[in-house]
Amino acid sequence: MKMSIGTGFARVRSFLRRGLQGPQSLAFLPAIVLAAFWIGGEPFLIFTALGAPFLYLLASGPSGRAAEEEPAKQASDVVDMAAARSLAQNALDRAKAANLATACMLVELDGLDDSAQMAGDGTVDTLRELALSRLRNTLRRDDIALRMGDRRFLLLLGPSLRLDLEALLQLASRLQNAVEEPAAVENSMRYMSASIGFCAGVRLPATATGAQMLEAAQVALSEAVANGPSAIRAWSEHMRMAHSEQKTLRSEVDRALASGQIQPWFQPQVCTSTGRISGVEALARWIHPTRGIVPPGQFLRVLEDSGRMERLSEVILQHSLTALRSWDSAGLDIPRVSVNFSDPELRDPRLVERIQWELDRFGLTPQRLGIEVLETVIAGSPEGVVARNIVELGKLGCHIDLDDFGTGHASITSLRRFKVHRLKIDRSFVTRIDRDEEQHRMLAAVLGMADRLGLETLAEGVESVGEHALLAQLGCDHVQGFGIARPMPADQLVDWANQHANRIAEAQKLGRGSA
Repeated sequence: MKMSIGTGFARVRSFLRRGLQGPQSLAFLPAIVLAAFWIGGEPFLIFTALGAPFLYLLASGPSGRAAEEEPAKQASDVVDMAAARSLAQNALDRAKAANLATACMLVELDGLDDSAQMAGDGTVDTLRELALSRLRNTLRRDDIALRMGDRRFLLLLGPSLRLDLEALLQLASRLQNAVEEPAAVENSMRYMSASIGFCAGVRLPATATGAQMLEAAQVALSEAVANGPSAIRAWSEHMRMAHSEQKTLRSEVDRALASGQIQPWFQPQVCTSTGRISGVEALARWIHPTRGIVPPGQFLRVLEDSGRMERLSEVILQHSLTALRSWDSAGLDIPRVSVNFSDPELRDPRLVERIQWELDRFGLTPQRLGIEVLETVIAGSPEGVVARNIVELGKLGCHIDLDDFGTGHASITSLRRFKVHRLKIDRSFVTRIDRDEEQHRMLAAVLGMADRLGLETLAEGVESVGEHALLAQLGCDHVQGFGIARPMPADQLVDWANQHANRIAEAQKLGRGSA
C-alpha cells in the first residue's frame, strides 16, 4: 500500500521529535554543525545551519492527543459546571495513569462590583481577562485555567510528582499575589482581591471522581470566602463534615424559624454608676430538638447563605418586644431591649414602617428599642437605603448603638450624621485592661472622645471584677459580658433581675451602715 504524503510527513515528524525532544536538544546543535563541516565541508555546513532550526520547529509542533486538545482548550475561556466536572475527571485520570498527583483550585475575585459601579461593565470584563491571563502566566504549560461564571476561575494542575499541602499553599499564594497586583485600566488603578480554595487529588479516596474533587475544592472555596477577603483554604475531611452539617442545618432552618426553635436570649447591660440594669441585648439562639444549642456562628452563616436574615430579624424583634411587655407586667424595670440589624436587613426599604407597626402593636414607645448597627455597615454605607433607614429610625426615637466600635472605619462625621446615641466598645479593647497599660491608655482615649462628643459608652466582653471596676473609674457608662451575666431565656431573666436588685439593695445598706 502506498503511503500518503500526510502520513509520511507525520512519521518523519515523529522520528524527529524523538531525536530532538524538548528545548534541551538545542544544546546539541553546535556539535551537529561542527560534524557537518568535517563531513561535507563549507556547503554542507551552510545547509545544516539553515536547516536545523526548521527541523527543531518541525519536531516541537503539536501532535497526537495534544494537537487535538489544543484548539478545544482555546475555543472558549468559560466553562459550565458539566464541562468543569469533565475536565476535572480528565485531570484525575491522567494523573492516576502516570502514578502522579493533580489538584483542583478555585479562585474567586472580590472587588468587581465596586469597579462595575464606578467604571462600568467594560472595565469589569477587562479585569476578568487580566485575572485569567495572570493566572495562566503563573501556572505551568500543562496546567489549565478557565473561567467559571462572573468571578470564579477553575484551575486544574497537570500530573506532578510533588503536590503536597506545602507546595499547593505556596502555589496558591503566588496565584493570589499575581491576581492582586494593581491593574491600570482606563487611566485609573483598579484593585482586586482573590480567595482561593483547593483540593489535592491525593487527599481524596482512591475511588474519588473528578466531580468529587471539584466539589471538595468548592467547599474549600466557600470557607475561604467566608473568612476573606484574600483567604486561602485547603480541603480536609473535617471541612467536609462541617459542610455536610451546614447543609443539614440549611434544610431545617425554615422549620426552626417557624416553630420557635430560633429565639432570642437576653444578656443584661448594667449602669456603672448605679449598678442597675440599663438594658438587655437580644442574641439569637437556636435550640435544636436533637442537637441542643447550635453555635450562633454556625447557624447565622446558614441563615445568611440561604437569604433568611430578614426573617430572623422579624422573629427576634417580635420575641424581644413580647419579652419586654412580659417584664413590664412582672414589675421589672428593663428600660430597653437592643436588637442587632445586619446590612441585608437594613436594606429593606420598608424597615422603618415595619418597626413602627410592631411598636404600636405592642404598645411600646420607640425609646424602648435599641438598634445595634455594626461600625463596618455605617462606614460602608454613607448613602442609599441603609443610611436613610438608620437616620429615620433615629428620628423615630429608637436608640442607635454603634456595635463593635474600633474595628471599622466610621468617621466622627458619620457618628453625627447617623444620630448615634451610644458606642459599644469592642471586647478587644476591654480584655486585660486592668493588667495591660497600653490597653488602659487606648480605652481611656476612646472614652474621652465619646465624652466630648456627648455619646454614651458600653463596654462589651467584661469578664472580671477588675475590668468592671476600672471601666467605671475611666467613665464608661455601661458594661456587658460574662462577668456580669451570660445570655439567658426571657423567663430566667426575671429571677436574675430580682436577685441582682436584691444585691444592689444590700450593697447600699452596707454602704450607709459603714458611713
